[in-house]
Amino acid sequence: MTDEALMTLAENSKAWPFMEARNLIKRLDRLKKQPEVVLFETGYGPSGLPHIGTFGEVARTDMVRHAFGVLTGRKTKMICFSDDMDGLRKVPTNLPNQEMLAEYLDKPLSVVPDPFGTHDSFAAHNNARLQSFLDQFKFDYEFVSATQRYKSGALDETLLRMLTVYDKVMEIILPTLGGERQKTYSPFLPICPTSGKVLQVPMKELNVKKGTIVYEDPASGDLVELPVTGGHVKCQWKADWAMRWTALGVDYEMAGKDLIDSVRLSGKICRAMGGTPPDGFSYELFLDEKGQKISKSIGNGITIDEWLSYASPQSLSLFMYQKPKTAKRLHFDIIPKNVDEYLTFLSKYPDQEGKDQLNNPVWHIHGGTPPQAELPISFALLLNLVSASNASEPDVLWGFIRRYAPDATPENYPLLDHLVGYAIGYYEHFVKPGKTYRAPTKQEAAALTDLEVKLGELDADADGSTIQNVVYAVGKEHEFEPLRSWFTALYEVLLGQSQGPRFGNFAELYGLNESRELIKRGLSGELAKG
Repeated sequence: MTDEALMTLAENSKAWPFMEARNLIKRLDRLKKQPEVVLFETGYGPSGLPHIGTFGEVARTDMVRHAFGVLTGRKTKMICFSDDMDGLRKVPTNLPNQEMLAEYLDKPLSVVPDPFGTHDSFAAHNNARLQSFLDQFKFDYEFVSATQRYKSGALDETLLRMLTVYDKVMEIILPTLGGERQKTYSPFLPICPTSGKVLQVPMKELNVKKGTIVYEDPASGDLVELPVTGGHVKCQWKADWAMRWTALGVDYEMAGKDLIDSVRLSGKICRAMGGTPPDGFSYELFLDEKGQKISKSIGNGITIDEWLSYASPQSLSLFMYQKPKTAKRLHFDIIPKNVDEYLTFLSKYPDQEGKDQLNNPVWHIHGGTPPQAELPISFALLLNLVSASNASEPDVLWGFIRRYAPDATPENYPLLDHLVGYAIGYYEHFVKPGKTYRAPTKQEAAALTDLEVKLGELDADADGSTIQNVVYAVGKEHEFEPLRSWFTALYEVLLGQSQGPRFGNFAELYGLNESRELIKRGLSGELAKG
């Protein structure tokens, strides 16, 4: 596809990254001065371990950035900004050394000791974790530390500007606060010279010419004067967000739906300082298996490492791509579905027309150049093969796979080789513990006995469709109503689960003799006994 053809298709694509990119172009067109480099930002609060939602924000932002590049050809940069100067307001429940951490409450995260003992500070540990998994996905980004930016003076000019519009900032924020909080609120949070804590105290004086603030030390009652520059203060987070947008010239940043009001308020503060708020959209939140919002301080939901232990990185990227404005459960049982959906999208891509390719998630997941990947079997089928064979070693699974696809080897199907490992791990940890076999009913036993005989009459190399036709015929002959209940019986009696793959394909892969033996074990009650 030529660049010109790609541009034309991109300008009309309904894929959400292109829609976002076109909105960003409109924002930039309204600016009096165009930036040399269009800046995309994602923010991270290192008060807890990075969770999968953090990855989702970066992945989605990167997709918009790539779409924008295709549409404009302009230089772009993505920064991941860590608010590591924020105070530790509470101790996350999923961390070691709880008592030690409690001693550092209200101190900047960048001075709180690392409870894991591997880095100079708690913030440094979490920042390293963040960068590690972003690097694993090969994102092109620049990491930015709030502590470094505040202390280096890089934000001084904008902090002084905020001091000059202090009253306007207060007018924006105070109406949104309760009565008690209004009494103590200030957009500036002094870093106490004696305790080292990030204080939430009202300002007694503002000295715009000197660039200082005056507050009352809550411990001694003394008045303390501090410059707003050089890392002596940090900003409350809504004001900090606006200050960052203004100082860095951020053009695009998305945020969770729970932050819609915060985005609006930060935008007002940004304008009060003479800046232009970035473009962006509000994505829906991820939920755990109980329907609760995932939280890095609680540790519910799935971690990046957990997902990648049982499925491919691309399947995770697909989960992030699809329906970003719809709340989605983020639990282990969604992994197989996303793996197979990714493989389906990938297999369809080469035969699609250009406009459909740009609407295919894999185009965005792979930055416009999806790999070629033809797989003989699905991930769901692999999982059921592991279940039926109790295979714990990849070589065993490859033996079955080669029966189905004689030319298949780990070398010429590297993606499938990865899936084999994922299937074994996923089965052992999530499928096997929940398997519940049952004995067949009288009707089911008669049908299973009939099926075992009929499978024995087939040619040894019968394909999945032929086998499936036999399974259908047996179900109809034994008057299962609805017919789906027959397949449910096969899964529950033979595989110990209520759902399963297309049974004909499974039997072809597993082998007719092995499938017949599995039926005999189900009929004898051996499987139900465990």
